[in-house]
Amino acid sequence: MEDIDINIYKNHRFGKVITWCEKHITERNLLLILSFVIGLLTAFAGLVLKWLIHFIQGFLTDNFDKTGANWLYLLYPVIGIFLTGLFVRFFVRDDISHGITKILYAISRRKSRIKRHNMWSSVIASGITIGFGGSVGAEAPIVLTGSAIGSNLGSLFRLDSKRLMLLVGCGAAGAISGVFKAPIAGLVFTLEVLMIDLTMAYLLPLLISCVTAAAVTYAFTGFEAMFQFHQDNQFLLERIPYVLVLGILCGLLSLYFTRAMNWCENIFRSFSSPYAKLLLGGTMLSVLIFLFPPLYGEGYDSINLLLNGSGGDAWNSVLANSVFYGHENLLVLYLFLIVLTKVFATSATNGGGGCGGTFAPSLFVGCMGGFVFAYFLNEAGFSSWLPEKNFALYGMAGVMSGVMHAPLTGIFLIAELTGGYDLFFPLMLVSVSSYFTIMAFEPHSIYSMRLAKRGELLTHHKDRSVLTLLSVDNLIENDFKEVSPDMDLGEMVKVIASSSRNMFPVVDEDRKLLGLVMLDDIRNIMFRQELYHRFKVSRFMTAPPARLTTSWPMERVMIAFDDTRMWNLPVVDDDGHYLGFVSKSRILNSYRDVLVKYSEE
Repeated sequence: MEDIDINIYKNHRFGKVITWCEKHITERNLLLILSFVIGLLTAFAGLVLKWLIHFIQGFLTDNFDKTGANWLYLLYPVIGIFLTGLFVRFFVRDDISHGITKILYAISRRKSRIKRHNMWSSVIASGITIGFGGSVGAEAPIVLTGSAIGSNLGSLFRLDSKRLMLLVGCGAAGAISGVFKAPIAGLVFTLEVLMIDLTMAYLLPLLISCVTAAAVTYAFTGFEAMFQFHQDNQFLLERIPYVLVLGILCGLLSLYFTRAMNWCENIFRSFSSPYAKLLLGGTMLSVLIFLFPPLYGEGYDSINLLLNGSGGDAWNSVLANSVFYGHENLLVLYLFLIVLTKVFATSATNGGGGCGGTFAPSLFVGCMGGFVFAYFLNEAGFSSWLPEKNFALYGMAGVMSGVMHAPLTGIFLIAELTGGYDLFFPLMLVSVSSYFTIMAFEPHSIYSMRLAKRGELLTHHKDRSVLTLLSVDNLIENDFKEVSPDMDLGEMVKVIASSSRNMFPVVDEDRKLLGLVMLDDIRNIMFRQELYHRFKVSRFMTAPPARLTTSWPMERVMIAFDDTRMWNLPVVDDDGHYLGFVSKSRILNSYRDVLVKYSEE
């Protein structure tokens, strides 16, 4: 971990500035100033990333023939993944995938400290990946970039982990706000996905970062929404059943997206060679993009076509650059196959060595899925008429809500992305129904499920969150007298006389834990001197009721205490070597200290 050593501040070129700020600016005002700076820097990082993607993509594809297949689709994605892999292995030398999962892990287990290279490495890596056609999104990398900016700025000013958590949230909120021009969604995303608590002390810095990042983006790109959606059809109450059905289907589609991505990741994880991963991922991605060109890059051009198209000619332009061009009768099948294969293209991109997130893929899948749903029902005669582009909009909110387990983020993000504020009610219906559908099958989002399985996820559940912030290795006590299995009762009594504990670990010559001697178990014989040389420790020791390890999450530790009804349990390493004891009383004291610290505001 690249923590900033406090000692370097004495000679740091910003040392005088930092010292002056500490003396003349209150901590509250400093946080507000830093949140403004974070919003600025994050917005500029987002603009640079978007420019890099569009520059590379435009340079490579501007001369493509729209009336047929383009064989360079088989080559560009592989080159992009290969270049990204080289950059990560030889320049970054660290894993930069799963950006939002890394933020959640930093908040839960690293005291909100994120490595310094994350302030720039994800921008370059994802720019190359997506520009060359990687079927992923730029939003998760820019969220990691913004959070890293917040974390390292806070470390520069020597703020504690609680303030760093706030600044990490400011960076994430500013990233979403800037890249999507969606300040409300940026705030809600931080509360729902990163699980930053909403208190008055936290709200104002988050708002400042969101508004600042959005203002900078507006200044450079204009006030138009990211997707130019024009609402031609008002929502009718008679369409509520269709919206609810779409929400359920979006929840199932989100479940498919999540499970398929995890399945693919496990396959790529089974390969140790980066070149084997490149071969598999590059082959999958290039073939899929050749067959379905909308899978190239973020896919936002295809989303715009479906949201703004008013009929067959506009919608059929989605078929351009592909072998399906000219076969307009296959449009629904074409889009349905894209919905099914997008997750494999995204997994192949990241698994093969690329860098990107699932924001754009979930929006893409939702848009295509909602459009196909309405188009199919209209053509089959199951409805009087459903506006396809409105349902494409609903699908975006539904799949994003399901994949991210964040219905509020889905609602506000789609409304701000498209300017479709008049459709708030159906957006709410589809987002909530999608969320409850996927919750019936998958309790954690695609970002948090890896951490949740390891018990390392910080959540709004106060008890679990506080336990997550504790670790076994920080609670180990070493004042328990050790005894050997060959020690006789007389020697054992001498050890008892010099100890203030009533429990004694039995270890062998290699310090492996063999058992425990409980004072209560030998109290009836410890004063009978005639037995001092007849009984050895190995005879009256007992097996430990449980053995803890330093890798156990604290929630599992507490379950062990509840099951055994013990107040002290031994701790061993992975090889069974004795390390010490953890006491329930010390856990409870530490629990209270952490709870007070994180609840004082």
